[in-house]
Amino acid sequence: MAGRIAGNTGKKDRCWFLRIVMESARIRIAINFIFIIVVTVIILEVLIIGILKHNYYKNLEESLANQIKISSDLYSRYFSDTSLYDNVLNNVDTFWKQASAQVQIIDLNSKILMDSIGIIHFDTSNMPDIKAALQGELGKWMGKTDYSTDKVMAVSYPLKSQGNIVGVLRFISSLSEVEKAVGKVSVVLVFIGILVVLISGFISLFLADTIVGPLEEITSEAEKMASGNFKIRCKKRYNDEVGKLSDTLNYMAQEILQKDRLKNDFISSVSHELRTPLTSIKGWAVTLKNIGREDKEILFDGLEIIEKESDRLTSMVEDLLDFSRFVSENIPMKKEKVDVKEVLCHIEKQLNPRAQREKIKFNVFCEKEIPSIVSDENRLKQVFINILDNSFKFTPQGGEINFSAALKDKSIYFSVKDTGCGILPEELPKVKEKFYKGKNSKSKNGIGLSICDEIIKLMNGVFEIKSEFNKGTEVIIILPLVEGDYVDEKNKAM
Repeated sequence: MAGRIAGNTGKKDRCWFLRIVMESARIRIAINFIFIIVVTVIILEVLIIGILKHNYYKNLEESLANQIKISSDLYSRYFSDTSLYDNVLNNVDTFWKQASAQVQIIDLNSKILMDSIGIIHFDTSNMPDIKAALQGELGKWMGKTDYSTDKVMAVSYPLKSQGNIVGVLRFISSLSEVEKAVGKVSVVLVFIGILVVLISGFISLFLADTIVGPLEEITSEAEKMASGNFKIRCKKRYNDEVGKLSDTLNYMAQEILQKDRLKNDFISSVSHELRTPLTSIKGWAVTLKNIGREDKEILFDGLEIIEKESDRLTSMVEDLLDFSRFVSENIPMKKEKVDVKEVLCHIEKQLNPRAQREKIKFNVFCEKEIPSIVSDENRLKQVFINILDNSFKFTPQGGEINFSAALKDKSIYFSVKDTGCGILPEELPKVKEKFYKGKNSKSKNGIGLSICDEIIKLMNGVFEIKSEFNKGTEVIIILPLVEGDYVDEKNKAM
């Protein structure tokens, strides 16, 4: 009971933790969306306010420029016969009285002769707009003056008499009204921006839920898979990364079910295969126990069968031990110099009696110049004998098996080619999988080729199987040579 309570508590803690993670993921995604929206809104509002402010200033500047040009033209037409100083003394303000801005008349020495608001003693010698006007151009300036706290815009234009510049007409306008107008618009834009951010925040939460929601479902299904229910499947909502994750989990569950089924078949097959020789050994042991010593023929037959069944049992146990080592990645590999020719000769002598017994033509070919390699000789023989054993099993009487070795592209190519029944196309990609036994398989446990594949991988080699159904099969093993292999052969040749 205590264990059950502890288990339930653990599951509750995991669920609580996953809910927190998912909630935090939803919040993080929403915050990221909102952050992007806030930054975008701020950038847009700064740009809009900047453009708006620029347009206000531009319009005011153009208005002052038009007014000052008209006033300057009036002066040139109607008042240029009298000197500028006399016009100021006579208080002739007709050419500028229509202007809404502060007006200044400045002589050629940058001295203020007249100011519409009475600012006479003001240094204008360094004003850029006045300098530009004295050069005959329209001058512009923005800034602050000593007699006002408001920012102002000044526009200056030359006054001419008979084509000569006699002074400068200057219009000055306060920018306080412009700043107020821009401020009001800015407040409206900021309010709209805040509204956009709030609305976008709610939308972001919804969008985050469309991402996190499927992930929560996948997490829930993954928890069920983790508890051992591999028949359950994740629902795929969208064909995106989350959808691919669903497909991956479903594929993983399917593969686990398949591997589990193969494992059960393997255990059942191994149990059956082990039971057969054990039953035979036990049966003959009982028989030999009950017969007399004088019946030597039965005694000899019984002992011979027990010996063969013991060998078969030993072979199966060795396969299982090898498989266990490969699964635990604890495979001993004894690296030594291996004479390829001697290995092939040994295998030829070992299997020739079987070939003659089964009436199969068995040929072994080896190039004369083939070098020795650094490998595990026993493991190499194990691979070749395992593959050749399969070829003999599936090649009928009168068939042919060719076993060859050749040097090519700094590698040794081994080939086992038979004229047997071949492998079905749909089974060919699976024959190297652990526990797999095809429809026509004669394998005891379905791990022989998988062990060969693992051994070749440990030797940094390539293991390929090509087959045509009802025509035959070719197994190709490619083992790379190291630099020392060539050196040894050259020294040996010398």
